[in-house]
Amino acid sequence: MSQQLCIFGEVLFDVFPDGHQVLGGAPFNVAWHLQAFGQQPSFISRIGDDQQGDSIRRAMSDWGMDTEALQVDQSLATGKVTISLQDGEPSYDIVSPCAYDAIEPPTVQLSSCRLLYHGSLALRHEQSRAALEHLLASDPECIFVDVNLRTPWWQKSGILSMIGQAHWIKLNIDELDLLHPRDQPMPQRLSALINEYRLEGVILTHGGAGAEVMTETGEHVNVSPGSDIEVVDTVGAGDAFTSVMITGLVNDWPLQTTLDRAQAFASKIVGQRGATVSDPGFYRKVMNSWTE
Repeated sequence: MSQQLCIFGEVLFDVFPDGHQVLGGAPFNVAWHLQAFGQQPSFISRIGDDQQGDSIRRAMSDWGMDTEALQVDQSLATGKVTISLQDGEPSYDIVSPCAYDAIEPPTVQLSSCRLLYHGSLALRHEQSRAALEHLLASDPECIFVDVNLRTPWWQKSGILSMIGQAHWIKLNIDELDLLHPRDQPMPQRLSALINEYRLEGVILTHGGAGAEVMTETGEHVNVSPGSDIEVVDTVGAGDAFTSVMITGLVNDWPLQTTLDRAQAFASKIVGQRGATVSDPGFYRKVMNSWTE
């Protein structure tokens, strides 16, 4: 079985009121971190034939990422989220349709995916859903679903169906309450979710309060962030966390070790401006801490 990691979904720009643009999208952020950690993911997405799309391809190439599975759409624009401020509170317009809504089954030769990661936003239109089904039909060893609920682009039935195809899922406490409400202590809630959907494991994040993981064998581990974290920007913290959880899963790290390292990396990312970092030295320091 190939060790290949396949990351499927959106890449987009967040466009702020002053015109400032920040490259992102949860799958893209996860793939960026995985590349920095030496995991060489295949990022399967679609960009427009436009300036933004060109800049995404350049950024990926400069970072050493494989761009073979990055498709170009001749009619739809590169993904964009327009952010506006209303009474000081941000609101988000996730533009639809855009290029990542029209992902096609990859024409490049992908070896079997050991792990296939995807979320829900890129599945809001039929064409990208069909492309994902094509990948799922290759029977990945592990399907990792990152539950990112973005109103109005999700329906409960669709998300639960997606979870039913997964081996591992990651979600936050608000998403758990929306999708699988139970009046039970958390270990029993997570166990019920695992049993109902035949999952191998659930990763539950609690924002600034840390995270917990439960597996099908009943292993249950927790982590809390340190008290000395400097928070500059929380955007992308969950994607940073996910990237290390995936790295641990595919490299067979002990579960508690994986969770501790994921929390530590997310805590470093919130001290930076933006969801990703373009300095390889930043990632080298993180990886060095894994061998100490």
